[in-house]
Amino acid sequence: MLGLAQAAPAPAPAEKPEPPTPASIVAGAPGSDWRSIPAGDLLVMDLAGSRRVVIQLAPAPFAAGWTANIRRLAASHWWDGTAVVRVQDNYVVQWGDPTEKKPLPPGIEPVAESAYVTPLDMIADARPSIGAQDLPEASARAKRLSDIAIRGTVTQAAPEGWHERDSYAEWVEVLDSWPLAADRTNAWMPHCYGMVGVGRNLSPDTGTGAELYTVIGQAPRHLDRNIAIVGRVIAGMEHLSSLRRGTGDLGFYKTPAERTPIVRVRLASDLPASQRPAFEYLATDSDSFAAYVAARANRRDAFFNLPAGGVDICNLPVPVRAVK
Repeated sequence: MLGLAQAAPAPAPAEKPEPPTPASIVAGAPGSDWRSIPAGDLLVMDLAGSRRVVIQLAPAPFAAGWTANIRRLAASHWWDGTAVVRVQDNYVVQWGDPTEKKPLPPGIEPVAESAYVTPLDMIADARPSIGAQDLPEASARAKRLSDIAIRGTVTQAAPEGWHERDSYAEWVEVLDSWPLAADRTNAWMPHCYGMVGVGRNLSPDTGTGAELYTVIGQAPRHLDRNIAIVGRVIAGMEHLSSLRRGTGDLGFYKTPAERTPIVRVRLASDLPASQRPAFEYLATDSDSFAAYVAARANRRDAFFNLPAGGVDICNLPVPVRAVK
């Protein structure tokens, strides 16, 4: 007697792939999506205790007067023997000459307050390799500028005609790896975490670049267009953000013993090859960066219940990695 054929078991449903995370997108980005940072744009600050902080200086035409001063200060070894003088919780770490009497080297020039912002035309002229998309319409040349538009990364949750939402600017963007805010005439770099600015006294003083600070807390965007932003910390931020908070007014240290000594500050290009750090960033005109921004704006991995539908300009750090 023939037995009845047994029915084949139904195939198990295919597991849905885990949605990509910002970290997994960066880890999987091909080498062709990464760009080297020139050694001449890296300011290397060595603190006491073998702690190294690396700052990438802002590119032309942003803050050009101040960054020229900073290069002269580094070349003259002016910061050697100075110190971290201020650590204010949820605000800034500041460094420079505690005595405020150390002579500046020759060639340090004052910079006008007008340089806190950069005209859109000037950006277009200085960075013509960036293609055209949708900066605020100030002129035909300004329209040549583009990068991955933050609004273009928002998914179906975005209403029709949604545009960049920012409390401090008409428009925000990541341009050639740098965060920018703008109106229809000028652009400026916002005070995001890790950005480096120039300390100053009351207006019309704009600072020389000898006194610098970095943001270690909630982005103090009210400082935008009131102080010069000259770069960003790309390595060693933990050596600054973890420092003991100052007990004096505004977080200044009351005694010399509280300060962290600065051993030396050099441009990476002036260091011996064996001591020269090298870094590269994820190109902001790449498909990998577009996917990274979309993932930060709309987290869909297992931990998240609700995609945000957008991303704050200061919550969009451009990935940077050290290379040999």
